[in-house]
Amino acid sequence: MKGQIIELLHEPGRGAPLAAIELEDGRVYYSVVPEGVHEGQVIELGEGASVKVGNVLPVGKIPEGTIVCNVELSPGDGGKIARSSGSYATVVSHTPDGTIIKLPSGKTRYVNDLCLATIGVISGAGRTEKPFLKAGAKFHWMKAKGHKYPRTRGRAMVAAVHPYGSSKRGARKVTTVSRHAPPGQKVGLIAAKSTGRKKKRRR
Repeated sequence: MKGQIIELLHEPGRGAPLAAIELEDGRVYYSVVPEGVHEGQVIELGEGASVKVGNVLPVGKIPEGTIVCNVELSPGDGGKIARSSGSYATVVSHTPDGTIIKLPSGKTRYVNDLCLATIGVISGAGRTEKPFLKAGAKFHWMKAKGHKYPRTRGRAMVAAVHPYGSSKRGARKVTTVSRHAPPGQKVGLIAAKSTGRKKKRRR
């Protein structure tokens, strides 16, 4: 099956761009795109697709050493591995039990030969290297992800609103707290087994 990239889009909260791909039967779906693709490009999907950047193939049909992205963990799940900007996985080898994939973390795992993967590296690499420069830029980025920003330290608060609050040095409390502590008291190291630096083991 073939499809055509009709538009490249930006989704708030996502670092990598999305592509709107129209298939031969008229269906349109959205997917993260690798570096080097462009609007109007025709991509191939399925077992008979050639090994070119942007094409989607089963991992069992991809040659060893090929860099892939948006890899499925189980056939038909839409892609779970290597979807963030600049990330990729590598096809290591093919075995009777499945295909061995090297993940972005460096770990390897077996994947079903029928799982689909896109050839190439996800676009948007180097996004995290650009500094925010302004607190406002960081605020809007965190807001798009649904995170609270800025977060005030407990030590900077007054004693009335936080267990760690107070300007007096002697007012500091122990950072460990019971797992069964009530809300408002449960801050710091919750049910910690140990605190501080680890002790060296004697050989």
